[in-house]
Amino acid sequence: MTITVIIPCYNVAAHIEEVINNLPSSVTWIIVVNDCSKDDTGKKLGELLEKNRKLIVINHEVNQGVGGAMLTGFKKSIELNSDITIKMDGDNQMDSSYIPELIKPILENKADYAKGNRFRDLKALKQMPVIRRIGNLGLSFCIKAASGYWNIFDPNNGFIAINNNILRTLNIHKIHKRYFFESSMLIELYHADAVIQEIPMKAKYGNEVSHLSLTRTLLGFPPKLVKAFIRRIILKYFLFDFNIASVYILFGLPLFLAGMIYGIINFLKYTSSHVPAPTGTVVIPTLLIILGFQLLLSAANYDITNFPKKQ
Repeated sequence: MTITVIIPCYNVAAHIEEVINNLPSSVTWIIVVNDCSKDDTGKKLGELLEKNRKLIVINHEVNQGVGGAMLTGFKKSIELNSDITIKMDGDNQMDSSYIPELIKPILENKADYAKGNRFRDLKALKQMPVIRRIGNLGLSFCIKAASGYWNIFDPNNGFIAINNNILRTLNIHKIHKRYFFESSMLIELYHADAVIQEIPMKAKYGNEVSHLSLTRTLLGFPPKLVKAFIRRIILKYFLFDFNIASVYILFGLPLFLAGMIYGIINFLKYTSSHVPAPTGTVVIPTLLIILGFQLLLSAANYDITNFPKKQ
């Protein structure tokens, strides 16, 4: 098997040599994409290039973000006819000793895409900054809903491995070039019916500097996730298939919305006039809301249990 590791780099001169040197000998190619670093990353890579025959360095003249760097690396990996492609960050937060475990499900044909999970080890979890821990948990739930992979617990983990047969089928134009990269990968993998498996592993937190902006995450991620969720539901349950969940959504959503709108309008009407609302005016929207919610809950239950699996 030809195994290629892609390392997207941005201002990681202090870590990149250690990351490359710690990669296992089973790795065939090491593609390092220097995403227009402003420090000595380019110089350091030039020195390493002379010592390591497996190393391929690609320099971006304009910063394209982690996703843009990965797309460049993916294209090169496909050109090299690799069988498996692995992503590792250049800041030395990922332990390369987990690579054999990461690619094992792909080699055994149990998964098309494997990724790390930092939330299985309580000791390692305590080392994670509190704000990052809370943010990851909240964001993880939203990404599960948007992607359809309810079975994964750490969707933001960037330590991944993918079967290149699946990689070739992905619509790379839909994959985001910035920090939404990992999430957009999951979203597109779902539409390719790819099976995902998580590997428990520890993350390392040292003196590396995160370039992810909290404001950008809070403002940028929700609209993209909502759009991805709506697109997934339409494609999955109304365009490519029509099943019992489609019926639940088709009737549940209008009933729920009708009950909410009718109830709010009448609540405002009778509250402002200081007149008690008739019993029927209260019961009708209540029944509509309960019935609609139950149907939507049934649709959600169906969706949660129907993520891609190996037959």
